[in-house]
Amino acid sequence: MENNPHTKSDSHLERILRSGQFAVTAELGPPRGADRSVIEKKAEMLKGYGDAFNITDCQTSVVRMSSIAAGRIVIDAGIEPIIQMTCRDRNRIAMQSDLLGAAALGAKNVLCLTGDHQKFGDHPMAKGVFDLDSIQLIQMVKVLRDDKKFQCGQELKDCEPRFFIGAAENPFADPFQFRAIRLAKKIAAGADFIQTQIIYNVEKFRKWMKIVVDMGLHEKTFILAGVAPLKSKGMARHMKHNVPGMDVPEKIIDRMTAAAEVKKGKEEGIKICLEVIEQVRGMKGVAGVHIMAVEWEEAVSEIVQRARLYPRPTL
Repeated sequence: MENNPHTKSDSHLERILRSGQFAVTAELGPPRGADRSVIEKKAEMLKGYGDAFNITDCQTSVVRMSSIAAGRIVIDAGIEPIIQMTCRDRNRIAMQSDLLGAAALGAKNVLCLTGDHQKFGDHPMAKGVFDLDSIQLIQMVKVLRDDKKFQCGQELKDCEPRFFIGAAENPFADPFQFRAIRLAKKIAAGADFIQTQIIYNVEKFRKWMKIVVDMGLHEKTFILAGVAPLKSKGMARHMKHNVPGMDVPEKIIDRMTAAAEVKKGKEEGIKICLEVIEQVRGMKGVAGVHIMAVEWEEAVSEIVQRARLYPRPTL
Protein backbone atom coordinates (compact mmCIF):
# COMPACT_ATOMS: atom_id res chain seq x y z
CA MET A 1 0.00 0.00 0.00
CA GLU A 2 1.31 3.46 -0.88
CA ASN A 3 2.94 5.34 1.97
CA ASN A 4 0.89 8.31 3.15
CA PRO A 5 2.06 10.50 6.04
CA HIS A 6 -1.51 11.72 6.70
CA THR A 7 -3.43 9.68 9.26
CA LYS A 8 -7.14 9.29 9.88
CA SER A 9 -6.79 8.56 13.55
CA ASP A 10 -3.32 9.55 14.78
CA SER A 11 -2.96 6.01 16.14
CA HIS A 12 0.57 4.65 16.49
CA LEU A 13 -0.40 1.54 14.53
CA GLU A 14 -1.63 3.66 11.65
CA ARG A 15 1.59 5.67 11.59
CA ILE A 16 3.69 2.49 11.56
CA LEU A 17 1.72 1.05 8.65
CA ARG A 18 1.66 4.26 6.63
CA SER A 19 5.42 4.62 7.11
CA GLY A 20 5.82 1.30 5.28
CA GLN A 21 7.31 -0.57 8.24
CA PHE A 22 6.30 -4.16 8.94
CA ALA A 23 3.77 -3.95 11.78
CA VAL A 24 3.33 -6.24 14.78
CA THR A 25 0.10 -6.52 16.76
CA ALA A 26 -0.71 -9.04 19.48
CA GLU A 27 -3.68 -10.13 21.52
CA LEU A 28 -4.33 -9.33 25.18
CA GLY A 29 -7.23 -11.18 26.73
CA PRO A 30 -9.12 -9.47 29.60
CA PRO A 31 -9.68 -11.54 32.78
CA ARG A 32 -12.87 -13.20 33.98
CA GLY A 33 -12.99 -10.84 36.92
CA ALA A 34 -12.67 -7.23 37.98
CA ASP A 35 -8.97 -7.24 38.96
CA ARG A 36 -7.25 -4.54 36.86
CA SER A 37 -3.83 -5.77 37.98
CA VAL A 38 -4.25 -8.78 35.66
CA ILE A 39 -4.39 -6.40 32.70
CA GLU A 40 -1.53 -4.30 34.06
CA LYS A 41 0.73 -7.37 34.39
CA LYS A 42 -0.04 -8.50 30.84
CA ALA A 43 0.53 -4.97 29.51
CA GLU A 44 3.90 -4.80 31.23
CA MET A 45 4.80 -8.19 29.74
CA LEU A 46 3.84 -7.09 26.20
CA LYS A 47 5.08 -3.50 26.28
CA GLY A 48 7.60 -2.87 23.51
CA TYR A 49 6.87 -6.12 21.66
CA GLY A 50 4.12 -4.81 19.40
CA ASP A 51 2.76 -1.62 17.89
CA ALA A 52 -0.78 -2.11 19.23
CA PHE A 53 -2.65 -4.81 21.13
CA ASN A 54 -6.08 -6.32 20.51
CA ILE A 55 -8.32 -6.29 23.57
CA THR A 56 -10.77 -9.09 22.96
CA ASP A 57 -14.54 -8.58 23.44
CA CYS A 58 -15.85 -11.58 25.42
CA GLN A 59 -13.90 -13.93 23.16
CA THR A 60 -15.62 -17.23 22.31
CA SER A 61 -18.78 -15.79 23.94
CA VAL A 62 -17.37 -16.17 27.45
CA VAL A 63 -17.99 -13.33 29.92
CA ARG A 64 -14.84 -11.27 30.57
CA MET A 65 -13.97 -7.73 31.56
CA SER A 66 -15.19 -5.14 29.03
CA SER A 67 -12.78 -4.57 26.14
CA ILE A 68 -13.30 -0.81 26.45
CA ALA A 69 -12.54 -0.76 30.19
CA ALA A 70 -9.52 -3.02 29.71
CA GLY A 71 -8.42 -0.80 26.82
CA ARG A 72 -8.33 2.23 29.11
CA ILE A 73 -6.20 0.26 31.59
CA VAL A 74 -3.62 -0.61 28.93
CA ILE A 75 -3.52 3.05 27.81
CA ASP A 76 -2.69 3.94 31.42
CA ALA A 77 0.03 1.27 31.26
CA GLY A 78 1.59 2.94 28.23
CA ILE A 79 0.56 0.71 25.32
CA GLU A 80 -1.95 1.26 22.51
CA PRO A 81 -5.11 -0.87 22.40
CA ILE A 82 -7.16 -2.10 19.47
CA ILE A 83 -10.66 -2.27 20.96
CA GLN A 84 -12.52 -5.30 19.63
CA MET A 85 -16.26 -4.80 19.24
CA THR A 86 -18.69 -7.56 18.35
CA CYS A 87 -22.24 -7.28 17.03
CA ARG A 88 -23.34 -10.24 19.16
CA ASP A 89 -24.23 -8.40 22.35
CA ARG A 90 -25.33 -4.88 21.32
CA ASN A 91 -27.74 -3.18 19.01
CA ARG A 92 -26.70 -0.14 16.93
CA ILE A 93 -27.65 2.30 19.71
CA ALA A 94 -25.42 0.59 22.26
CA MET A 95 -22.54 0.17 19.81
CA GLN A 96 -22.51 3.85 18.85
CA SER A 97 -22.70 4.79 22.52
CA ASP A 98 -19.74 2.52 23.29
CA LEU A 99 -17.77 3.85 20.31
CA LEU A 100 -18.16 7.41 21.60
CA GLY A 101 -17.16 6.27 25.08
CA ALA A 102 -14.12 4.36 23.85
CA ALA A 103 -12.91 7.37 21.87
CA ALA A 104 -13.44 9.66 24.87
CA LEU A 105 -11.27 7.30 26.93
CA GLY A 106 -8.43 7.54 24.40
CA ALA A 107 -8.93 4.55 22.10
CA LYS A 108 -7.76 5.15 18.50
CA ASN A 109 -8.19 1.69 16.96
CA VAL A 110 -11.30 -0.46 16.73
CA LEU A 111 -11.67 -3.97 15.27
CA CYS A 112 -15.19 -4.68 13.98
CA LEU A 113 -16.39 -8.28 14.38
CA THR A 114 -19.67 -10.14 14.11
CA GLY A 115 -18.66 -12.24 17.14
CA ASP A 116 -18.80 -15.92 18.01
CA HIS A 117 -22.35 -17.23 18.47
CA GLN A 118 -23.45 -17.28 22.11
CA LYS A 119 -24.21 -21.01 21.97
CA PHE A 120 -20.45 -21.70 22.05
CA GLY A 121 -19.87 -19.73 25.26
CA ASP A 122 -20.68 -19.91 28.96
CA HIS A 123 -24.19 -18.45 28.53
CA PRO A 124 -25.70 -20.49 25.68
CA MET A 125 -29.16 -19.39 26.83
CA ALA A 126 -28.30 -15.72 26.18
CA LYS A 127 -30.15 -13.83 23.45
CA GLY A 128 -27.87 -12.87 20.59
CA VAL A 129 -28.49 -9.39 19.21
CA PHE A 130 -26.74 -9.25 15.80
CA ASP A 131 -28.60 -6.05 14.93
CA LEU A 132 -25.78 -5.37 12.44
CA ASP A 133 -23.16 -7.63 10.89
CA SER A 134 -19.45 -6.83 10.83
CA ILE A 135 -19.57 -5.10 7.43
CA GLN A 136 -22.42 -2.85 8.56
CA LEU A 137 -20.52 -2.10 11.78
CA ILE A 138 -17.43 -1.07 9.77
CA GLN A 139 -19.57 1.26 7.68
CA MET A 140 -21.24 2.73 10.77
CA VAL A 141 -17.85 3.55 12.34
CA LYS A 142 -16.61 5.10 9.09
CA VAL A 143 -19.71 7.32 8.76
CA LEU A 144 -19.34 8.44 12.38
CA ARG A 145 -15.69 9.36 11.72
CA ASP A 146 -15.74 10.75 8.19
CA ASP A 147 -19.26 12.16 7.80
CA LYS A 148 -19.96 12.97 11.46
CA LYS A 149 -23.31 11.24 11.24
CA PHE A 150 -25.03 8.64 13.37
CA GLN A 151 -26.30 5.49 11.72
CA CYS A 152 -29.82 7.00 11.61
CA GLY A 153 -28.52 9.88 9.48
CA GLN A 154 -28.62 12.54 12.18
CA GLU A 155 -25.64 14.87 12.39
CA LEU A 156 -23.05 14.33 15.12
CA LYS A 157 -22.62 17.90 16.34
CA ASP A 158 -20.01 17.13 18.98
CA CYS A 159 -16.50 15.69 18.59
CA GLU A 160 -16.43 12.66 16.28
CA PRO A 161 -14.50 9.45 17.16
CA ARG A 162 -11.29 9.32 15.09
CA PHE A 163 -10.77 5.55 14.80
CA PHE A 164 -8.35 3.53 12.67
CA ILE A 165 -10.88 0.92 11.55
CA GLY A 166 -9.98 -2.76 11.48
CA ALA A 167 -11.72 -5.94 10.34
CA ALA A 168 -10.99 -9.67 10.38
CA GLU A 169 -10.95 -12.03 7.43
CA ASN A 170 -10.62 -15.79 7.20
CA PRO A 171 -8.83 -17.03 4.05
CA PHE A 172 -9.58 -20.65 5.03
CA ALA A 173 -13.36 -20.62 5.35
CA ASP A 174 -15.53 -22.10 2.63
CA PRO A 175 -16.23 -21.30 -0.11
CA PHE A 176 -12.61 -20.32 -0.73
CA GLN A 177 -13.27 -18.51 -4.03
CA PHE A 178 -15.50 -15.95 -2.27
CA ARG A 179 -13.13 -15.05 0.57
CA ALA A 180 -11.32 -12.29 -1.34
CA ILE A 181 -14.69 -10.92 -2.51
CA ARG A 182 -15.81 -10.73 1.11
CA LEU A 183 -12.58 -8.91 1.93
CA ALA A 184 -13.33 -6.42 -0.85
CA LYS A 185 -16.74 -5.72 0.73
CA LYS A 186 -15.14 -4.94 4.09
CA ILE A 187 -12.64 -2.60 2.43
CA ALA A 188 -15.44 -0.86 0.53
CA ALA A 189 -17.29 -0.43 3.84
CA GLY A 190 -14.27 1.34 5.30
CA ALA A 191 -11.77 -1.16 6.76
CA ASP A 192 -8.37 0.52 7.04
CA PHE A 193 -6.60 -2.64 8.18
CA ILE A 194 -7.29 -6.38 8.19
CA GLN A 195 -6.20 -9.10 10.60
CA THR A 196 -6.52 -12.62 9.21
CA GLN A 197 -7.45 -15.94 10.79
CA ILE A 198 -4.51 -17.91 12.22
CA ILE A 199 -2.32 -19.35 9.47
CA TYR A 200 -1.00 -22.92 9.63
CA ASN A 201 -1.66 -23.78 5.97
CA VAL A 202 0.79 -21.32 4.42
CA GLU A 203 0.28 -22.52 0.85
CA LYS A 204 -3.48 -21.88 0.99
CA PHE A 205 -2.82 -18.45 2.46
CA ARG A 206 -0.35 -17.78 -0.38
CA LYS A 207 -3.08 -18.62 -2.94
CA TRP A 208 -5.49 -16.26 -1.18
CA MET A 209 -2.93 -13.46 -1.09
CA LYS A 210 -2.30 -13.88 -4.83
CA ILE A 211 -6.03 -13.36 -5.49
CA VAL A 212 -6.02 -10.37 -3.13
CA VAL A 213 -3.02 -8.82 -4.90
CA ASP A 214 -4.44 -9.56 -8.35
CA MET A 215 -7.60 -7.67 -7.30
CA GLY A 216 -5.48 -4.78 -6.04
CA LEU A 217 -6.97 -5.03 -2.55
CA HIS A 218 -3.55 -4.80 -0.85
CA GLU A 219 -3.33 -1.23 -2.19
CA LYS A 220 -6.57 -0.26 -0.44
CA THR A 221 -5.98 -1.65 3.05
CA PHE A 222 -3.19 -2.98 5.27
CA ILE A 223 -3.22 -6.77 5.70
CA LEU A 224 -1.77 -8.30 8.87
CA ALA A 225 -1.28 -12.07 8.77
CA GLY A 226 -2.60 -13.92 11.81
CA VAL A 227 -0.24 -16.33 13.59
CA ALA A 228 -0.39 -18.26 16.85
CA PRO A 229 1.99 -20.57 18.75
CA LEU A 230 0.58 -24.01 19.49
CA LYS A 231 1.05 -25.20 23.07
CA SER A 232 0.48 -28.91 22.58
CA LYS A 233 -0.66 -31.68 20.26
CA GLY A 234 -4.04 -31.50 22.00
CA MET A 235 -4.40 -27.83 21.10
CA ALA A 236 -3.44 -28.58 17.49
CA ARG A 237 -6.08 -31.31 17.24
CA HIS A 238 -8.71 -29.18 18.95
CA MET A 239 -8.14 -26.33 16.52
CA LYS A 240 -8.25 -28.68 13.54
CA HIS A 241 -11.44 -30.49 14.53
CA ASN A 242 -13.40 -28.08 16.76
CA VAL A 243 -12.68 -24.51 15.65
CA PRO A 244 -14.78 -23.51 12.61
CA GLY A 245 -12.79 -22.11 9.71
CA MET A 246 -9.42 -23.28 11.03
CA ASP A 247 -7.06 -25.13 8.66
CA VAL A 248 -4.38 -27.15 10.47
CA PRO A 249 -2.55 -29.52 8.07
CA GLU A 250 -1.71 -33.07 9.17
CA LYS A 251 2.02 -32.34 8.96
CA ILE A 252 1.57 -29.74 11.74
CA ILE A 253 -0.31 -32.30 13.86
CA ASP A 254 2.49 -34.82 13.26
CA ARG A 255 5.18 -32.35 14.29
CA MET A 256 3.35 -31.43 17.49
CA THR A 257 2.73 -35.12 18.28
CA ALA A 258 6.41 -35.98 17.81
CA ALA A 259 7.46 -33.02 19.95
CA ALA A 260 5.04 -34.03 22.71
CA GLU A 261 6.75 -37.42 22.97
CA VAL A 262 9.98 -35.69 24.03
CA LYS A 263 8.14 -33.06 26.09
CA LYS A 264 8.99 -30.20 23.73
CA GLY A 265 5.49 -29.27 22.58
CA LYS A 266 5.67 -25.56 23.41
CA GLU A 267 9.13 -25.26 21.87
CA GLU A 268 7.91 -26.82 18.63
CA GLY A 269 4.81 -24.61 18.65
CA ILE A 270 6.93 -21.46 18.78
CA LYS A 271 9.21 -22.86 16.06
CA ILE A 272 6.23 -23.45 13.75
CA CYS A 273 4.95 -19.94 14.47
CA LEU A 274 8.35 -18.46 13.57
CA GLU A 275 8.43 -20.43 10.32
CA VAL A 276 5.01 -19.08 9.35
CA ILE A 277 6.07 -15.50 10.12
CA GLU A 278 9.19 -15.92 7.99
CA GLN A 279 7.14 -17.17 5.03
CA VAL A 280 4.30 -14.64 5.15
CA ARG A 281 6.72 -11.78 5.70
CA GLY A 282 8.05 -12.28 2.19
CA MET A 283 4.64 -12.29 0.50
CA LYS A 284 3.56 -9.30 -1.53
CA GLY A 285 0.71 -7.43 0.15
CA VAL A 286 1.39 -8.54 3.73
CA ALA A 287 1.98 -5.43 5.85
CA GLY A 288 2.52 -7.09 9.22
CA VAL A 289 1.66 -9.94 11.57
CA HIS A 290 -0.96 -10.32 14.29
CA ILE A 291 0.11 -12.71 17.08
CA MET A 292 -2.73 -14.51 18.87
CA ALA A 293 -1.09 -16.30 21.79
CA VAL A 294 -4.32 -17.25 23.52
CA GLU A 295 -3.72 -17.01 27.30
CA TRP A 296 0.02 -17.40 26.57
CA GLU A 297 1.07 -13.76 26.35
CA GLU A 298 4.47 -14.75 27.79
CA ALA A 299 5.37 -16.25 24.40
CA VAL A 300 4.96 -13.00 22.47
CA SER A 301 8.27 -11.40 23.49
CA GLU A 302 10.23 -14.54 22.49
CA ILE A 303 8.42 -14.78 19.14
CA VAL A 304 8.96 -11.11 18.29
CA GLN A 305 12.64 -11.21 19.22
CA ARG A 306 13.42 -14.48 17.43
CA ALA A 307 11.53 -13.28 14.34
CA ARG A 308 13.88 -10.27 14.24
CA LEU A 309 10.96 -7.87 14.72
CA TYR A 310 12.43 -6.33 17.86
CA PRO A 311 12.94 -3.56 18.82
CA ARG A 312 9.79 -2.01 17.46
CA PRO A 313 10.15 1.31 15.62
CA THR A 314 9.26 4.54 17.41
CA LEU A 315 7.54 7.26 15.40
